[in-house]
This record gives sequence, C-alpha cells and structure tokens, in this order.
Amino acid sequence: MTVASDMELDLRGLFEQNSTFDYTDYEYKEECHPSNSSKFWAIFIPVLHSLVVVLGLMGHSLVLGVLWQKKQSWSVMDIIILHLTVADTLLLLTMPLWAVEAVQGWTFGTPLCKITGALFKINFYCGIFLLACISLDRYLSVVHAVQMYSRRKPQLIQLSCITVWFFSLLLSIPDWKYLQAARDQRQENMECAHSYSSPRWGLASRLLYHVLGFFLPAVVLLYCYGCILVRLQRGSRCAQKKRAIHVILPLVLAFFICWTPYNIALLVDTIHLDHRGSAEPSGTCEQHRWTAVKLTAVLAFLHCSVNPLIYISLSGKFRCWVLTTLKGCSRALESGDVSLWDSGDVVDKSSLHAMKDFKQPPEKQQTDEVL
Repeated sequence: MTVASDMELDLRGLFEQNSTFDYTDYEYKEECHPSNSSKFWAIFIPVLHSLVVVLGLMGHSLVLGVLWQKKQSWSVMDIIILHLTVADTLLLLTMPLWAVEAVQGWTFGTPLCKITGALFKINFYCGIFLLACISLDRYLSVVHAVQMYSRRKPQLIQLSCITVWFFSLLLSIPDWKYLQAARDQRQENMECAHSYSSPRWGLASRLLYHVLGFFLPAVVLLYCYGCILVRLQRGSRCAQKKRAIHVILPLVLAFFICWTPYNIALLVDTIHLDHRGSAEPSGTCEQHRWTAVKLTAVLAFLHCSVNPLIYISLSGKFRCWVLTTLKGCSRALESGDVSLWDSGDVVDKSSLHAMKDFKQPPEKQQTDEVL
C-alpha cells in the first residue's frame, strides 16, 4: 500500500508537472521566413531577368538598327522612340546585377549600388514621361488639330527630351543619397537598399515615386486617350477609328498591365513603413508584402522587352524591314520612308480639316502630316 501510494503520488506529480506545459504558447515562424524561399528567388529571379534581358536587347537592337539606317530622315516620333529605347536599354543593363543579388546578395559595394539604383530610377521616370509626351502629342493632334511637334521645329522635340532626362536625373537624388550596401537581416547577406535617416524622408521619397512615377502619367494617359476615343467616335470613318484604336490600346494596356501591380504592392508597403523608415519585413504580414513587391517588380521589368513588340505592331513598314533584314535583304530601307511610328494612322485627317474649315490640296496634306 505504501509503495503503491508513493508510486501513485510520484506519477501524479509527473503528470501534473507536464500538464503545466502550454503547447499553444509558441510561434512557428520558419514557414514564412524569407530564408525558406531564398532558393526559389535564387532560381526564379535570375531566370526571368535573363529572359527579359535577352528578349529586350534583341528587340531594342532591331529598333536602333532601323533608326541608324534612316538617321537622316528621322520623324518626330522616331526621336521620341529613340530616347525611349535608350531608357529601356539602360534599365535592361542593370538587371544582371539584380539577378546576381538574388543569388548571393549584393557584392558590388555601395558606389555601384548607388549608380545602379539611381540608373533604374532615372530610366523609369524617363520612360514614363516620354510615354506621356507621346500621349499628349496624339491628344493635341486628334482632338484639337494642333501639332505640338513637327519636322519644321526639331528644336522643340529635342528640348522636350532633354527636359525629360533632366527631371529624371533630378528625381533620382534620393537614390544617390540614401542607397547603400548593407547587411540584409532577412537572408543574412548584403543587399542594396535605402537607408533613410528619418522615417519622413523615406515616406516622402516613396510618395514622390508614386505620384510622379505612376499616378500622374496614368492620369495623363487615361485623359488623353479617353478624349481621343471620344473624338473618333463622334466623327471618323470606320477604318481610321480601327487603326487609331490599334495604336492606342497596346500602349495603354502595356503600361497598366506591367506597372499597376508593382505600384499597388509598393503603395501597400509604403503605408506599412515601420518606425525606422525602412520597409524590411520582420513578420508574416511584412514578408507577404516583401514577396508581392518582388513578384510584381519582375512583371514591371517585362515592360522593357514588350516595348519593341509594340513599336513593331505600330508600323507596318517596320515589320517589313525586320522580315527583309532577317532574310538578308536591305531593300526595305531603299525608299527611306520607314518609320517606327505610323502616326498618320492615328490622326483623323478629315475631322482635322473640318475643324479648320478649309480643305487643303493633297500635296499640302502630305506636307503637314506628322510621321
């Protein structure tokens, strides 16, 4: 009895001691920790970036080849597309560095971090602003019968492009100042990221990016092309309307499809910036936002490789030149009238002349048409 009683007391004491352990009093964070997905990013991002770089450089090489062959007879839109192609090409050249960072972290030091990050931002702004210039030019031509750019005033288009590059450089100042190579506590390696001295500077930099880099150009695109479509619906022949819509839709859709998801993800991340003024994830929700930004950034980079396809779709002459070039024939450029932008398809010439209340002879119409 005594032994049994002692054993019973001992066992009960053991169970009572174990019963005090709370099996729910812990968090298993390994499932959402960035280190678990590091292998995925190390494969996914380099492969996608390599694909974008190869396709983008091939497409832009064709575009630059056309422009070089007809450099003595550039149209207004050829000049704009030249600057847009340079901006996309420079952005493509930064992608291998980001691919290497996904594999082994940032190993190129702070100076190259600043240069690469600022170059990305410069060419992002430049591409968006040039696209807005194209939209504004099309809006004035179709809706108000006003030629903002023309071959008779080449200084204006050159000044516009230089102004775009200047403001793009100006808006990249926060990147030159705050980008640096620092240790990434998420993956225990180096990264190229912003290190703001104050949360207010981080928030101001993000808001500047959102407003000038996305929302303002989006408003310009929607307004200009909305007015163009309304104008074409009111008075235009069916064939002209179809050609104009075929020009408008690729530009608008490519911009919104590629950049809207990234800017939404970045905006959500901006709202949740922590008290240190950085966006480094430290929990499950932060990790989800970090993943969303990474994924949508890859989609945004695709815009660089999509643009050459848009140029080809806008110009039947350019498509013919590409086909003949691939066949080893250069006869497509003998006439010297190949353009990357068949802008004559956009302008409703009948409605323009009706607004001017006079009809010009065919020779004069061909002279005034902006290619």
